[in-house]
Amino acid sequence: MSAVLERELVAPEAAPERRPVSTRLLWLGACTAVVIALVLASVAFGTRAVSWHELVTAFTGTEEGVAQAAVQARVPRTVLAVLIGAALAVSGAVMQGVTRNPLADPGILGVNMGASLAVVTGIAFFGLTDPTGYVWVAMLGAASAATFVYAVGSLGRGGATPLKLALAGAATAAALTSLVSAILLPRIAVMDTFRFWQIGGVGGATYDRIGHVLPFLAVGFALSLLAARWLNALALGDDLAVGLGERVGLVRAIAALGAVVLCGAATAAAGPIAFVGLVVPHLCRLLVGVDHRWLLPFSALVGAGLLVASDIAGRLVARPEEVDVGIITALIGAPFFIYVVRRSKVREL
Repeated sequence: MSAVLERELVAPEAAPERRPVSTRLLWLGACTAVVIALVLASVAFGTRAVSWHELVTAFTGTEEGVAQAAVQARVPRTVLAVLIGAALAVSGAVMQGVTRNPLADPGILGVNMGASLAVVTGIAFFGLTDPTGYVWVAMLGAASAATFVYAVGSLGRGGATPLKLALAGAATAAALTSLVSAILLPRIAVMDTFRFWQIGGVGGATYDRIGHVLPFLAVGFALSLLAARWLNALALGDDLAVGLGERVGLVRAIAALGAVVLCGAATAAAGPIAFVGLVVPHLCRLLVGVDHRWLLPFSALVGAGLLVASDIAGRLVARPEEVDVGIITALIGAPFFIYVVRRSKVREL
């Protein structure tokens, strides 16, 4: 198993291989069933558990009471977790494909924190209150952070190697996190309201918040899926991609734009949730291979399931209090990141 996983960890630099469609469809059905089960569990479990009968009656409206109120509060939270998990996973898969870097992830590369800092700055210093404005500002911050990290990681001999990008991203994320804290800490009145822009969470989700980010997420998913075939060509190397007639610069621009839009919109809605974009694409490569036409949809599905499961765990481990989902994903993702660094064939500085 370890050997198989190690081989798949370097998949962003490998050519797409063929796997039986029947196997992929089997995994698709299994993953879909797991996600549906997790969605139902997310609605049922929390500070107050909801029985199956109460769950059905709450949805049908045949009874009113505490159970119905709990279900109505958990449904938008679950929907937001599904959307954010899918967006971060696809964003991570695209970033890994664009950079051919197995360590790429919106959190590790500092893109999430760039979006978070931009939103917090807009709120604190420019009176930003429009939820749609949050998304635009978050995308600007995400794009700026991604450009800065790539530029720093490209300095020196060898260009933007995976290890240099990871180090540049980690340093940038740490610096941006400190700046977010410096802006929020003196402003106690808004600290609790905006603390998920430090940690990341889906608590307090509303249909209005979902409605504001949904169009941006749709555009990001569309751009990413559009670039799937081109990302397969990039995996062969720039020279071969050019030989196949691909316009490498345009391909990277479109794919990167899709990843930034997804990351910016997700961060505007839920804060900087890390490691989903790192863990999920690698797991999905084990299931369906490295063909991005399959990898991206599977990443969306598995990412949704991972974030919903993390949210459920955060609600149960400290009941009646909650642990923010960003903390749970960090506990899951940090050991996996160490494993990737140790096992993947990254080039030294």
